[in-house]
Amino acid sequence: MKLNFIKITGWKRQVLIVTCLYIGQLVLGFTVAWSGVTLPKLQDRDHSPLSEPLKDAQLSLIASLLYVGCIPGPYVVGWLSNIKGRKPCLFAGGVILIIAYIILATTNNLAMLLCGRILSGFGIGIVGVMNVVYIGEIASTNIRGILLTLMGLTQTCGAVILYTAGYFLLYPATNYVAMVLSAVFTLATLFIPESPIFYILKGKDEAVTKILNELGRSEDIETIMASKKLFQETTATKDWLELFTVRGNRKALIIVLIMNILQHCSGVMVVIFFAGTIFEMAGSTTESNLSMLIITAFQITGSLISPALVERSGRKPLMVVSCAICSLAMYLLGLYFYLHRSGNIVASSIKWFPLAALILFFIGYDFGLGIIPNTLIGELFTTNVRSKGSAAALTGSWLAGFIITTAFGSVLDTIDYIAFWIFGTTCLGAMVFTIFFVLETKGKSLLEIQECLNK
Repeated sequence: MKLNFIKITGWKRQVLIVTCLYIGQLVLGFTVAWSGVTLPKLQDRDHSPLSEPLKDAQLSLIASLLYVGCIPGPYVVGWLSNIKGRKPCLFAGGVILIIAYIILATTNNLAMLLCGRILSGFGIGIVGVMNVVYIGEIASTNIRGILLTLMGLTQTCGAVILYTAGYFLLYPATNYVAMVLSAVFTLATLFIPESPIFYILKGKDEAVTKILNELGRSEDIETIMASKKLFQETTATKDWLELFTVRGNRKALIIVLIMNILQHCSGVMVVIFFAGTIFEMAGSTTESNLSMLIITAFQITGSLISPALVERSGRKPLMVVSCAICSLAMYLLGLYFYLHRSGNIVASSIKWFPLAALILFFIGYDFGLGIIPNTLIGELFTTNVRSKGSAAALTGSWLAGFIITTAFGSVLDTIDYIAFWIFGTTCLGAMVFTIFFVLETKGKSLLEIQECLNK
């Protein structure tokens, strides 16, 4: 099934198609931020659907199990997307998310909660990777960076939807909001075209020419068709081998793997998952859900900066400035908790400071560290290994996130300020790594990027 978009062609058609995928990013943002809003609801005896309150270890497991669910998704679609297509994989991801949120909305025991979290992780693992792959394959060089970085903005908007829904709605209704968004996304995937790269893999030359003309990429037809033999010779085993044996792919994997691990080690998910606990420890008088809503409103500001500047200033400058701001914010937050734990009078007089520090952190995070690593995933790998490279990079990222969130939830009460200083140091390390090792991709075609990586 296709939607003719009222005969819209060229870059406008690309934007319209990608807008359909951004609905999936809304669900992704909602799902990632889910714990920060719903865990306090599950602890509230008056509103929790559970008969008994959850222990701290159970709450931490519910939060971190999302990462466990995420891991198999990219590997499944990495294989399936080359056999059935990108479009069916996106549809399947949407269906899984619908099922996950029905389970979460109707849960009445811990087992259903854990099942729903794993399934929701599986769903966003599929959607997150396929969105990056699909957009990277259909987008023109001059707007590819903008379309990829806008994924960060829509993901942030998904978190805003969650915090708004969580502020006004009870636990079941909050989950039904995500279910509706998932259903809209699933329906939207029925109307997008298949990726031209999939048509190349299947030897459908006429379909490749047709879709590239519709996308306003007629100048790329000759180049892509010239690489047809390379695409058609691809196999799952060959692709995995080339991910590690081809110099350019190996360098790309190292870059995106380290960047994505550093991204999750920045402390961002810890703050999102344990926002209520952090603000309670800080003695904040502002309700945690409202505080996170304020933070996400500022996140949108940060998310708007990157698409506006990514094709002007480039990826590296944004990353460097972003990491520096994130590092400063985490060091300042650690300093506050150090003073607070020491009983210093200064800390008791500036209870607003943690909120201000986190606003600074998220503004910095959302215009660079939170967006650029995923943008690089869509740009650095050769087409035949992009889904494999994405899976490997995100697996490392999610494993790091699982370990950190699980560990932090267990020791939060005892090493709060040390943890934040560790996060600040990680952000500083990400800045140094970007300066010396990350390739600038601004204005380069995917083939030019490969030439640079293979030097």
